[in-house]
Amino acid sequence: MMCSNCKKRPAVVFITSVQGNEKKNEGLCLTCARERKIPQVSEYMDRLGITDDELDQLSDQMMGMLDGDSFEMGGSGIMPDFISNMFGISNSGAGDNDDDDDDANTPDDGKKSSEKPEKKGLFGGKKEKKKKDKELKFLGSYCTNLSQKAADGQLDRIIGRDKEIARVVQILSRRTKNNPCLIGEPGVGKTAIAEGIAQRINEGNVPFNLADKKVYLLDLTALVAGTQFRGQFESRVKGLVDEVKREGNIILFIDEVHNLVGAGDSEGSMNAANILKPALSRGEVQVIGATTFGEYRKYIEKDSALERRFQPVTVAEPTVEDTVSVLLGIKKYYEDYHKVHISDYLVRVCAVLSERYITDRFLPDKAIDLMDEGCAHACIRSPEIAEHVNIVKEIEVLEGMEKSISEQTEPDYQALAEIKGKLIRAREKETKLREKAENVQVTEDDIAKVVELWTGIPASKIAETEFLKIAKLEGELKKHVIGQDEAVETLAKAIKRTRVRLNKRRRPASFIFVGPTGVGKTELVKALAEEMFDSPEPLIRLDMTEYMEKHSVARMIGSPPGYVGYDEAGQLTEKVRRRPYSVILFDEIEKAHPDVMNILMQILDEGKVDDAHGRTVNFENTIICMTSNAGSTDKSTGVGFNRTQDEITKEKAMKGLRDFLRPEFISRIDEIVVFRQLSKKDFEGIAALMLDEMKEPLEEKNITLTYTDEALALIAEKSHGKPYGARDIRRVIRQEIEDKIAEIIIDRASEVDAINIAADGDMFVLQEKKESAAE
Repeated sequence: MMCSNCKKRPAVVFITSVQGNEKKNEGLCLTCARERKIPQVSEYMDRLGITDDELDQLSDQMMGMLDGDSFEMGGSGIMPDFISNMFGISNSGAGDNDDDDDDANTPDDGKKSSEKPEKKGLFGGKKEKKKKDKELKFLGSYCTNLSQKAADGQLDRIIGRDKEIARVVQILSRRTKNNPCLIGEPGVGKTAIAEGIAQRINEGNVPFNLADKKVYLLDLTALVAGTQFRGQFESRVKGLVDEVKREGNIILFIDEVHNLVGAGDSEGSMNAANILKPALSRGEVQVIGATTFGEYRKYIEKDSALERRFQPVTVAEPTVEDTVSVLLGIKKYYEDYHKVHISDYLVRVCAVLSERYITDRFLPDKAIDLMDEGCAHACIRSPEIAEHVNIVKEIEVLEGMEKSISEQTEPDYQALAEIKGKLIRAREKETKLREKAENVQVTEDDIAKVVELWTGIPASKIAETEFLKIAKLEGELKKHVIGQDEAVETLAKAIKRTRVRLNKRRRPASFIFVGPTGVGKTELVKALAEEMFDSPEPLIRLDMTEYMEKHSVARMIGSPPGYVGYDEAGQLTEKVRRRPYSVILFDEIEKAHPDVMNILMQILDEGKVDDAHGRTVNFENTIICMTSNAGSTDKSTGVGFNRTQDEITKEKAMKGLRDFLRPEFISRIDEIVVFRQLSKKDFEGIAALMLDEMKEPLEEKNITLTYTDEALALIAEKSHGKPYGARDIRRVIRQEIEDKIAEIIIDRASEVDAINIAADGDMFVLQEKKESAAE
């Protein structure tokens, strides 16, 4: 029965009052009982610590539970038995007297009325048996009608994916187990395929048995939200399933379908997957699921009963060319939204840059996001777009004011003239702004700055094309690596040849750098990473002394199933998967175990390798460099006349490589680059580079560093001829120069503006200068 006072909420407090000789029964809800300040109710509420706001919330929840037509009860219009028994009301009919409101709200006194045979609703309301109409209560509350959105043109056009959509349509056309499950990495377009199905159905481009189908997107979060009492979730799912069965033409699309396993799961209750299984198996409910490979393997494959009801459809990541086609097809939506224009060339740039620099996401999602944010950047930097939007709104307001004044019985002509004058000026301004606003172009700099925000790579480097970088590669490397011009030229030629891709076979560029220690092998690799990929971070360095054991292969590609560390990724494969554009350095390759060499041979030959989890890692865009000291310990002078030292060194290096590398491995290497011994002149150049590195830190302390040619010659004299090569230059500078500069700065930093490094015999002289004193 309803509350006698508010007539809205169910009565839970019953009061019997005596007025004269008459007894009067009243039923009140908790809110009204507290408003009347009934002592027992107020005392009970205070003891429980329930505030007025919490009381209103509880009342609303009870209303939802007790409503016989609510979604919670399946929309049957019949009061649940446990509530009927609690209030003494029969579902078969009600015997309350409707003569007056007070009597109508009292508990059932046992009287039966034969005059009103129709069924009564909850608490005295009429319970007319409602016919099943077309109002889809569950689908309307917990689902989004994709078919309606497709009909209204609210879905973006689907480009490509014809093969996957055809496969899904074929599965949907089956008699039983007609439930496709789209499996793919996040962002590859699984949801877009479901939207494509809805669009094809709307266009009539499907088989006859799917022509009248409607696609609904199920919101599992909304389905679970608010189910705090036992049985509520099962009631919702059962009601949804029954509604889908009754309609007979509904296809449910469940994004993140793995959430079905465990949804609503609690002790003594069933989860959503178990409730759906019978209907899925018989084909009474059609579902399109979407999930990732990891979640499918973790949740759905483990439940074989659920897995057999779904037919997997793999959605692979599209290529860059496919992504460009997608972007060209949808760019109009983003141009209209941001009110800018983006050229077809920049669309391709978005696809290429996202694939190169944004490595932890998948195409086409990351390319679409890059294009979207690039358009947003162009819109924000163009104030005329916002000004044009504001002036258009102002014109609309002025036109409305003009119309309202004109329609008056006695118009105010002075005000009307003022408004018309403003309107003329506003329209002139709008015409000028429209010309500017309609011609805002997205530039390559907009795209590059967005990538810079995402990755930290400078925009100036991103805007530079790869071929332009390669063209300047040789000159830039020679600035960093002194005395190895032949090695740099060989490396640059091989990279140009590989990057142009003159053949179909896509393999990584691979090199072996051979030579004695301290001649610049590792330094050249670091410089290559800096020049090719704009930062030293893409350099993946693996010291082969750590891979001398047979089991160390597991460290590279990950441990096999059943072994400790299976859940951890391989040191090499995971880094390349995260950063496919990188330089990989295998230091001291001769020390690696033969099994490690076998993995390397596969990478060099195929350009890819499978890790322990079965994921294919692509090495096509990497540059693989291996260093070796082979032949450097050979003291023989070689046989023959008129042979240069470089030729003898190269022969020793090749002989040393053949001693520990198999011929099939050597044949897969693009170039074997032999580094020659450095001369004293080379040492002077390297010393100059190392001293230049000290200039920037000293400039921060307002100290200028200079040096003389004699100082460079002395550094070369003291370091050349030692067994450690150019590494001794660093030692000489550290001991002979850096220590003295540190003492000068600590003792009298405020008195020194400049330091000049000179030589006096075999000693270094540091000349301090105070520029203010010199003036």
